[in-house]
Amino acid sequence: MGGETFGFSGGRPDIWAPEEDIHWGAEKEWLANERYSGERDLANPLGAVQMGLIYVNPQGPDGDPDPLASAKDVRETFGRMAMNDEETVALVAGGHTFGKGHGAGPDDNVSTEPEGAPIQEMGLGWMSSYASGKGSDTITSGFEGAWTANPIKWDNGYFDLLFGYEWEKVETPAGAIVWHAIDVKDEDLAPDAEDSSVRVPTMMTTADISLREDPIYKKISKRFHENPEEFADAFARAWFKLLHRDMGPKTRYMGPEVPQEELIWQDPVPEGSTDYDVDAVKTQLLSSELTIQEMVETAWASASTYRGSDMRGGANGSRIRLAPQKDWEVNKPESLQKVLNVYETISNATGASIADVIVLAGNVGIEKASGVNVPFTAGRGDASQEQTDIESFAALEPFSDAFRNFHKSGIDIAAEEILLDKAQLLGLTPVELTLLVGGMRAMGVSQSGDGVWTEGKLDNSWFKTLLSMEVSWSSMELEIHLKHQIDLLVRKLELQQRADLVFGSNSQLRAICEVYASNDANEKFMSDFISAWNKVMGNDLYYPQ
Repeated sequence: MGGETFGFSGGRPDIWAPEEDIHWGAEKEWLANERYSGERDLANPLGAVQMGLIYVNPQGPDGDPDPLASAKDVRETFGRMAMNDEETVALVAGGHTFGKGHGAGPDDNVSTEPEGAPIQEMGLGWMSSYASGKGSDTITSGFEGAWTANPIKWDNGYFDLLFGYEWEKVETPAGAIVWHAIDVKDEDLAPDAEDSSVRVPTMMTTADISLREDPIYKKISKRFHENPEEFADAFARAWFKLLHRDMGPKTRYMGPEVPQEELIWQDPVPEGSTDYDVDAVKTQLLSSELTIQEMVETAWASASTYRGSDMRGGANGSRIRLAPQKDWEVNKPESLQKVLNVYETISNATGASIADVIVLAGNVGIEKASGVNVPFTAGRGDASQEQTDIESFAALEPFSDAFRNFHKSGIDIAAEEILLDKAQLLGLTPVELTLLVGGMRAMGVSQSGDGVWTEGKLDNSWFKTLLSMEVSWSSMELEIHLKHQIDLLVRKLELQQRADLVFGSNSQLRAICEVYASNDANEKFMSDFISAWNKVMGNDLYYPQ
């Protein structure tokens, strides 16, 4: 269509079954909206404004054609895809330079979605009883019309129309609200979808009108309108980002059109080194005054930011020492800085990256707690603050991390639910999830200081206590925590989160715990724990394919 692209990488895998652990929202009905609280505060980690929509409601929030309110939704939704205002305007305007909406008739002519359709529809769904159901008779989105007079060519027609006319609300044949230009000229009409000799009105959605009503969006849109080449470059870059940001670092890219330019949203990390003495680093760590808990917790805090959904985060880059991660509540900023100061000194003395020192220190902590050797892979690099997109990394902040016994006050989602989401992002199996929680608890890793079961020893004591028939559990009033008393002997009452008790109350997780609670299972537990630990520590180690 005449547009310039920024680049392309192949390498995306296909899946052949739905991912059942995706959080789609609280809604049970198509296009319902139960994901807001307060003054239009969208629940985390959702992006779409309603279940069944991709981004925002094109008619405006909940169908209300208010451009400024729509701008708030657009900014929030695109912001959750790590798009800034300029990228958002480029994507909306560039995307709407092409194609059209389809709302040729009342939407009650369209039947149920594929998964809810009768068996004889063979999984197709959305069957239309309106005329031919094709071409000019198509009903999909409900808003009808093209945005530009030439919807199959890259040009500046979108902004020409947006700023060239005043606009009024009209209702499409499907009953949706769109905006039509007042006193539109013939040359600004669009060709009919089937018969190009027939000219039909162009349109804008409420979300489009927000680009000329929101002060920030309007300023950017005006600049793009006056500078078409800048707009074309901004769209090409934002489009590339949209299609590639879930592919991980550039080392995973492949093909002849991979751009050479390094982009901050790719979370660049300088190449690491393996040319240092690992044993010398371990010796300095062992001679430091850091505790097992400090070393293990810091390694976990760094590596567990990894998200398998887009392969962001992880220990590589040691971004835990940079904003915003160094200031996250879950990372205990003051004590974290003390640990990082020690690691920086060791890094300077040995030539190891701080990222490698962080992971190796976690291994050293586990070795001290277990007496078992923990394998280590070197080669991580250290990113700079300039290579770190602070705003987009803020989305990775954990508000609950049951592995560290942390659940921020005011979070209305149960800790065990967030635990499962975290495990899925880390690529953990149910067994690995169970091992890591049990092992971290045994070594005394607890953000709050509660729920410490042993004095830094990696063993299966957590499983034994959890499943002991001599331990009773009761709910504390007005608290999400639970208390337990062990054997009514010398141990004090301790606070424990729901995320621990789910391992005893859920039949499948309990079965796993019963294996590791066995008297002869300690050696197996330590070996399996280390394997799961190394998986998390190495999730972000990428090599060219």
